[in-house]
Amino acid sequence: MIENIVPTGVATAELLEYPKDLKPHPAEEHLIAKSVEKRRRDFIGARHCARLALAQLGESQVAIGKGERGAPVWPRGIVGSLTHTEGYQAAALAHQMRFRSVGIDAEPHGPLPEGVLESVSLAPERDWLRDVLADSSIADLHFDRLLFCAKEATYKAWWPLTARWLGFEDAHITFTIDDSSDADATGTFHSDLLVPGQTSDGGVALTSFDGRWMIGDGRILTAIVHG
Repeated sequence: MIENIVPTGVATAELLEYPKDLKPHPAEEHLIAKSVEKRRRDFIGARHCARLALAQLGESQVAIGKGERGAPVWPRGIVGSLTHTEGYQAAALAHQMRFRSVGIDAEPHGPLPEGVLESVSLAPERDWLRDVLADSSIADLHFDRLLFCAKEATYKAWWPLTARWLGFEDAHITFTIDDSSDADATGTFHSDLLVPGQTSDGGVALTSFDGRWMIGDGRILTAIVHG
């Protein structure tokens, strides 16, 4: 699924079923030695996907460490993102000479828990949700969870370039919905950054991100690939 919402040049891999014999890279075991089983599976599965993506890029399938705030530590010259949700792990990676950052997120296609929307959204975003939910043809799609998923992808694209926190209130996200798709729904989104976006890579300061989203097979996926 994830390959459908990233551009050419981004290598992706995903697990829909967890292999029984899948084990962590020996150099990663210490990072999850005390983790519960679910956490171990998510960690191992997502990094297994990352190594498959590295191979597609012609790179060695090395151990992937964990940096500040749990962000994956990629080999030099690589940018990427990991995600996992119930029954799903995925990775999207690219060469840094082609793209500056990647952010992906996956969520179950279901409503946000009661009270969460107010803490992760801005008033204009909630206004949009009320309007879109008035359309009976898409009333069974959980756009509140899509909004949360897009916010997560935005943060994942932001962090490697800034090493600074980005709150839910620091990005205003707007969406388009495609007229037709083989999935339940697809479209684009635009994240307008509401805080200064000075970066640490020497590149142009960030003002916004553009991404794609899709809903299908009981999941929501979002992806930002910033060039």
